[in-house]
Amino acid sequence: MEGIRRMPEGDIGFLGVEEFAARYRNGSLSPVDVVAQALERLEALEPRLNAVAHVMPEEATRDAERAAAAFRSGTNLGPLHGIPVAIKDIIDVRGAPTGFASRVRKPAIAADDAPLVTRLRTAGAIILCKTNLLEYAYGIAHPDIGQTNNPHDPSRTSGGSSGGSAALVAAGIVPLSVGTDTGGSIRIPASYCGIVGLKPSYGLVPTAGVFPLSWSLDHAGPLARSVADAALMLGCLAGRNIALSPPSLSGLRIGFASYHCDSPELTPAVAQNLTAVVEALKERGAIVRTIDISELSQANSMLRHIIKPEASLIHADLHLENPQGYAPRTLAQVVSGFETLAVDYLRAQQFQAKLRQAVEARLADVDVLLSPSVPFPAPVEDPEFTEDGEEGEMLSSGFSNMTGHPSISIPCGMDGHLPLGIQLTGRLGGDEKLLQAAHSVEAALGAYHRPMI
Repeated sequence: MEGIRRMPEGDIGFLGVEEFAARYRNGSLSPVDVVAQALERLEALEPRLNAVAHVMPEEATRDAERAAAAFRSGTNLGPLHGIPVAIKDIIDVRGAPTGFASRVRKPAIAADDAPLVTRLRTAGAIILCKTNLLEYAYGIAHPDIGQTNNPHDPSRTSGGSSGGSAALVAAGIVPLSVGTDTGGSIRIPASYCGIVGLKPSYGLVPTAGVFPLSWSLDHAGPLARSVADAALMLGCLAGRNIALSPPSLSGLRIGFASYHCDSPELTPAVAQNLTAVVEALKERGAIVRTIDISELSQANSMLRHIIKPEASLIHADLHLENPQGYAPRTLAQVVSGFETLAVDYLRAQQFQAKLRQAVEARLADVDVLLSPSVPFPAPVEDPEFTEDGEEGEMLSSGFSNMTGHPSISIPCGMDGHLPLGIQLTGRLGGDEKLLQAAHSVEAALGAYHRPMI
């Protein structure tokens, strides 16, 4: 398919956060310029990306002018001073509609910011827009709204459920966005779009003001074009300082997760890329050993026994109010959750604790676990929410939602014109160490691949 048209010379859309900050400080660039080009780029690309649910041009321009005035007066608003950010459209943004990519209810105007949005504003961020997603983040695009398309190939999906957040970052519209992840919904789109996506440790980023899918499994986190930018954003979202050291793979102990890495669901290109990645990391000083965690083979089937009944309980009133407002497949998933046996839910919770202990025990022997982020590159359409006996795009991602471990997808190469990603998973609460490892792996594997835009 013909690529999306290029923006004019002087495009600043692909700068990193620190590059923006340096140019703001030396006066060669203003937040007003950055927001103006972000809005221009969005207008040019959006009809084909279908990545945006609601744009906030007046508010963003006003906030950019305030940020520029603060720079002129020597006032520092925080680590994201003047940086435009996009927010997934299940997260409350004061004065903006939240539509959930659904037709069950009309979009509702949020009275207040979700706490994570408040933290971004406190750090100086400018909220540019709200992003498209799969309906209620539950695995299907509503036919009235459609899926978000991939900046590398608009005939393919950008993934879900945080596809809009990933596409805007990959396309150079914003450097940072927020997504949510209940079974891989940050990391899968990040892999498809060739960017960085981080699911932090469970509970590290507040999810109040975020419409839930599963209270046991939901996470919120950053999407960015570099690990450094993801780390900076996580620090703002979590209310803590996260400092990265210069990258070095020397002595980094990597566990090659055999269940994920040897899966027959990997395409030949993904398998070959994974082998090349491991060899490159070894050559640069990493210590790679195969890790077997037998419980991983049950992780996604047990995840379904948790997500389905929890989601259906959350949606009980909405289902009674307007069942025909859902996409047919979303409705089928909601109905299916009402039929889950209580004993299956309780067994899955018992397994959840067992899996968490098993993963944490193996992470005592290595620094991170390594897996392919997704077993294939971006497909034409978002795959269906798989049933027992199938892994699909959640092959590697679902287990860390069950356990709460921090997990990150970073770009690791291309299959033709389509990006591929690898996933690193760290110890519970060890988000900073995971990010340091990812920073080192990223440096060894090379730069972000810009899409054909």
